[in-house]
Amino acid sequence: MQFHHHGYVSHDPRVLPAEGIGLDRPADLPDEMDVLIVGSGPAGMLLAAQMSQFPTVSTRIIEKREGRLELGQADGIQPRSVETFQAFGFAPRIIAEAYNIGWMNFWGPDPEHPENIIRTSRTEDYGYKISEFPHLIVNQARVLDYFAEAALHGPGRIEPDYGVEFLGLTVRDEGAFPVEVRVRQVADGSERTIRAKYVAGCDGARSGVREAIGRKHVGAMAAHAWGVMDVLVNTDFPDWRTKCAINAEAGNILHIPREGGYLSRVYVDLGAVAEGDNRQVRHTPLEDVIRKANEILHPYTLDVKQVAWHSVYEVGHRVTDGFDDALDADRHPRVFLTGDACHTHSAKAGQGMNVSMQDGFNLGWKLGHVLTGRAPQQLLSTYAAERRPVAQQLIDFDREWSSLMARKPEEISDPQELAAFYLGTAEFPSGFMTQYEPSMIVDGSSRQELATGFPLGKRFKSAQVTRVSDGNVQHLGHHARADGRWRVYAFADADASALASWADAVEPLFACFTPQDGDVDAVFDVKAIYQQGHDEFEFTDAPALFRPQTGPLGLTDWEKVYAAAPTVWCQEDIFETRGISREGAVVVVRPDQYVAAILPLNAVDRLSAFLEGALLPAS
Repeated sequence: MQFHHHGYVSHDPRVLPAEGIGLDRPADLPDEMDVLIVGSGPAGMLLAAQMSQFPTVSTRIIEKREGRLELGQADGIQPRSVETFQAFGFAPRIIAEAYNIGWMNFWGPDPEHPENIIRTSRTEDYGYKISEFPHLIVNQARVLDYFAEAALHGPGRIEPDYGVEFLGLTVRDEGAFPVEVRVRQVADGSERTIRAKYVAGCDGARSGVREAIGRKHVGAMAAHAWGVMDVLVNTDFPDWRTKCAINAEAGNILHIPREGGYLSRVYVDLGAVAEGDNRQVRHTPLEDVIRKANEILHPYTLDVKQVAWHSVYEVGHRVTDGFDDALDADRHPRVFLTGDACHTHSAKAGQGMNVSMQDGFNLGWKLGHVLTGRAPQQLLSTYAAERRPVAQQLIDFDREWSSLMARKPEEISDPQELAAFYLGTAEFPSGFMTQYEPSMIVDGSSRQELATGFPLGKRFKSAQVTRVSDGNVQHLGHHARADGRWRVYAFADADASALASWADAVEPLFACFTPQDGDVDAVFDVKAIYQQGHDEFEFTDAPALFRPQTGPLGLTDWEKVYAAAPTVWCQEDIFETRGISREGAVVVVRPDQYVAAILPLNAVDRLSAFLEGALLPAS
């Protein structure tokens, strides 16, 4: 963490100095704003935290609920989400309080006594096998708390306007604030109309924003019901503190230990839903769910002491027919849908909250760029183009996973099939399979062979390097923060001569996109990675581009020059680990951590063309 560059700081350095709107944020919901976020779920709160990094953009977030969420339904946190938490500055704290899924065990009928279940396999969880980040379980309410803190402590000082209900909206073709939004104060029932430049519908599966722009959920409900409960129990089941998939003659259970050491979530298979049920299965008594769980677990028993939350649902797989209000290619979008407002599915794959947060991350920096003049308005059209295919992939994956989970024992020919599917598809649920297609922000002419370990359009996969200024080992990607800046990683050639020429050539290029009143790295955070050891050259030998002087005091930033050669503390060489050419390479990474371009050091003209297509010159 870097601080003090704006002067000595004695308070919590995570609380950034207020700027722009954050200096005098109106207490009451104003009549006009740049961005209105509807709903304070995972997508909405991440979006608010991101917009707080753009303090000149007036952003408000409204929520019908009177206060913070106390008990969230979602709880699975995939490694990509933890990586995102790292960018927002709270990964270590949430990891400390979460449950870490280290194993997943599988249970099935005992061949000799099929009325009983036995453990059929123990499987290492995929989290640490494919990432440096864990696979966690923590209540959604706590995730929202952390994002709320990030939004409030950012320069924009954003916090939810609770007790405000969305009623509807109309998009006009003229005016500085073309989206008229009708809202109601829950406390007194009074109604008013407010105006915004853009609206983000983060208001869940029954989204009023979706209905207002005429978008429709496409898909159907599966004729299968599950009961789910968060419980405190005493039990003789030996794997109660291990994630388990249990397949029995009486049905199926997905069991997930929760944070805190005692709480667990149990998904209980209630079987096929009768034709014409008309959702009556949703009224299944809690007692019936507990009884069914005990039947499935036989010969083990659950003595339920307390139920913190429970529900019954039917599996549904739906994707909205559009993620924004642009019904034709000639119209720029003004209203966007995120999270459950545009994709719904079962809860058992642990994807809902995770994919929703990535929707918010994708949209947030784009809104910030357009509203601060960094990028043209057509950038906003890439949100739907990038996120809708991801949602469809999620639906397809979840349909297969939930079908496998609901099978009867006689339908299973291989007892290891579910475990094999769980591990074989791990990269998708972990959040690392997303790969955006070439566009104005993903350079289709990139030279992938120069950095094979950084697939174009995928998230930047970090690796360890050594910081030259102090010899400390760092994960290169972990230094990046969700501050709306682009990252440019310049990997040096063997003698660094090409790197030096590149640095001289790109300084004026980066300057043309950087506001004159901003720091030299306000838009681009540029880092150099040398092939040598950190003790084979001096930090001060690096080109000035990598030693910028920032802040009102003009202090040198000592944390942009790194070395790749292995040391006693760092055994890997990022050039080898990520397949980087020894002739050097430039890897450009978007503000949401996805690889945007891979270029040789001598292709400054190509870098210039890419940036000119993605960004606007600073005014």
